[in-house]
Amino acid sequence: MAIALRNRWRRKQLPEKMRDEVMPKNMLMIGPTGVGKTEIARRLAKLVDAPFIKVEATKFTEVGFHGRDVDQIIRDLLENGISLVKQRHRRKLKAQLERQVEDRLLDELAGVNARDTTRDSFRTLLRNGDLEDREIEIEESSRPKVPHILQDVTPGQSDVLRHLDKMLTVSRSGGTSGNKRLMSVKEARTVLEEGEAEKLINDDAILRQAIEATEQDGIVFIDEIDKICTPSGYRHGADASSEGVQRDLLPLIEGSIINTKRGNINTDHILFVASGAFHACKPSDLMAELQGRLPIRVELKGLTEEDMFRILTVPETNLVQQHIELMRTEGVTLIITDSALREIARVAAEVNRNVENIGARRLHTVLERILEQVSFNAPEMKGQTITIDTVDVKGSLSDMLMKTDLTKYVL
Repeated sequence: MAIALRNRWRRKQLPEKMRDEVMPKNMLMIGPTGVGKTEIARRLAKLVDAPFIKVEATKFTEVGFHGRDVDQIIRDLLENGISLVKQRHRRKLKAQLERQVEDRLLDELAGVNARDTTRDSFRTLLRNGDLEDREIEIEESSRPKVPHILQDVTPGQSDVLRHLDKMLTVSRSGGTSGNKRLMSVKEARTVLEEGEAEKLINDDAILRQAIEATEQDGIVFIDEIDKICTPSGYRHGADASSEGVQRDLLPLIEGSIINTKRGNINTDHILFVASGAFHACKPSDLMAELQGRLPIRVELKGLTEEDMFRILTVPETNLVQQHIELMRTEGVTLIITDSALREIARVAAEVNRNVENIGARRLHTVLERILEQVSFNAPEMKGQTITIDTVDVKGSLSDMLMKTDLTKYVL
């Protein structure tokens, strides 16, 4: 995945004539559930600040059946791209927005014609957070958000509806709202920031950049692709979620023009990453044409006990740290020893082997079982320190391990 993203950066350094000829290296990730296929794609997309969308292949149906059309994937990706570009602009304008919002708040708190010394006094109190609960009257944005009537449209309808949508937006946003509402300074800051951002951000520029980001940097993660794959030698009826969806995905992955309410999107350089466990079928059972569009194969192995332990300890916001911080909100200090973490990892790996392998998701179940009583009684334990060691882990999980042992004797 990292190599594929690196190749996209390299492509941008090429001459324009060569750049259009270099196609993205689409991928097929194969591995059992819970090994982190989706998380890998989501984290890398976040690192490169690219439009990203995750879809389930089983949500879509062949054209002619009742269900979602695969073109909706690109429409949703574009909406994510617009949100991403808006966030980028908001980050660039953060200092200016904060300054303008502060001036608006001071106008309400001290008065528009207040002396500079008075405004400076209120400014100091405002920055120190002493006026967060003070109530003021704020006029809501004069550019109210108008819901678009265009959601899912067919190419034949899009031009007419887009024109009607534009006329409706102009007619509704022509005047000022003039509505004033009483709210605290803390709430008003958010409202004013939204209003000032609307004035500073150019919608047309946002849309142009979003379309470019979607076409050049967009990443589509198609999960559960094995669920629309029919095992070789097994064919039955008109299955709307089988080969029909694969055929509809082909032009999308190969490169085509998708009509959306915001404009046309070229999918030539969008990176597609498909994944599946492939328990009941093999990647070779996919349509040959679709296999050719997913040239890079990555096979992920099931998680071991050591992998489980690393998941519990290495990430900055790991599951254990999350529980510790949640208990801290109740005034309880939670300590889980290293030996207890080793035991948790061992039990999770053992249950995955003997019952059903659900990967890292098993850690959620194990931790909830261990901390169930502590979490429930936390309000009455304020100020206490709770230490979880190996004995506590074995005591809490004894029932789970017993059931695991008994499954070996179930016919």
